[in-house]
Amino acid sequence: MWKKKQQLPFKSTDSLIGHGGTLEGKVHCDTNLRIEGSFSGEIECTGTVTVGEHGMVHSSIIAQEIIIAGKVFGNVTVDRRLVMTCTGQLHGSISAGSLSIMEGGVLSGSVDMKEQPAPEKAGGHEKQKDKAGKRSKAQAAREAG
Repeated sequence: MWKKKQQLPFKSTDSLIGHGGTLEGKVHCDTNLRIEGSFSGEIECTGTVTVGEHGMVHSSIIAQEIIIAGKVFGNVTVDRRLVMTCTGQLHGSISAGSLSIMEGGVLSGSVDMKEQPAPEKAGGHEKQKDKAGKRSKAQAAREAG
């Protein structure tokens, strides 16, 4: 008579520290994090951390990607890329795979770029080596037989 509702797969939600909000402590999230208010502590995120224009962060940040439009005081480690907008300010050390600072962005600190893996080229040298290796084996078989 009564049908059970099918449960929909769980969808993760982004986290938000809103304008006027203040949070202190350690944040670890598997989703994206947006900070429009004030945060002090540590941030570790497997998604993207966005510091909005009114955001003020006194924290070390570890994330896949970071977008800074507000103010960040602390060391930043980014696996992929760090983007600073024209209103963004970062006072601290950066370790990033890729860095983009728009005109007007402020960076006060040191930068350490991580080496990115070289893209594989189609028809590269490895294929030529394999073909050469096959020819020499075929030639050796003809000579032996």
